[in-house]
Amino acid sequence: MENMLRVGVITSTHGVRGEVKVFPTTDDMNRFKKLKTVILDTGKEQKTLTIEHVKFFKNMVILKFKGLDNINDVEMWRQKDLLITRDQAVKLSPDENFIVDLIGLKVITDEGKELGVMTDVLQTGANDVYCVKTDGGKEILLPAIKDCILNVDLEKGEMLVHVLDGLLDL
Repeated sequence: MENMLRVGVITSTHGVRGEVKVFPTTDDMNRFKKLKTVILDTGKEQKTLTIEHVKFFKNMVILKFKGLDNINDVEMWRQKDLLITRDQAVKLSPDENFIVDLIGLKVITDEGKELGVMTDVLQTGANDVYCVKTDGGKEILLPAIKDCILNVDLEKGEMLVHVLDGLLDL
């Protein structure tokens, strides 16, 4: 399991007073109001930044960091990730997982057959869809519903699934 979770990506500066626009990669944009610090991943180093204030504009979060009061202080951070540690993450219910923890899991059917490896999660309106790549390179899409996803064991690195009729016919 990764200890760092991405909550956003800096897209651009906002104004000339050191604010940045952030595209949130978290389900709840309002979680930025509760964060005191974030970790900027510059690619070369990780730098802890203290959040001074948070604003929202359309689908973006506008952040101002303490001690950075000029556009020149932040303009080099475009397309850089903002991370948090796992202890800063939102609490999940027992049947929820972070997407980053699901990627790479071995997917096994309830009949004991190894289906493949989890490669991606598609977030749709109704429910998430898990993308599984087979050894043969084929991609299988599994709906993330209780009838299909029976168990997720992060410690073993496995996901137990029931393949619904017709899912493998395509």
